[in-house]
Amino acid sequence: MRHYLLSIQQPDGGPLQPELLEPIMRDVAAFDEELKAAGAWVFAGGLHDAGAAVVVRPGGGEPLVTDGPYVEGKEHVGGLSIIKAPDLESALEWGRKLARATTLPIEVREFQGKPSDHLE
Repeated sequence: MRHYLLSIQQPDGGPLQPELLEPIMRDVAAFDEELKAAGAWVFAGGLHDAGAAVVVRPGGGEPLVTDGPYVEGKEHVGGLSIIKAPDLESALEWGRKLARATTLPIEVREFQGKPSDHLE
């Protein structure tokens, strides 16, 4: 088994109205339960708005800490799931399911090394 990152690419802007957000969150919770039942779930979570980000940049001396996202863009990582999958095609199938649940683009990326390299 390999570990994969499924990152939710969320458009910038304010939060969705509750009547739009509630069915999405219900579908994401069902996705998480399906991952867990399949033994593929490692970790998942949503992130606060990109405007709440703090960036630490290396400098000549002490690293500089600034408010805001690392780069300006029209979308940002809104949440993520770390999953176990035997191969990229299996991870992509989970990515497809998460895209349907969130109605947003999902980036699927494999972690380097073996899962034991980054788990305690």
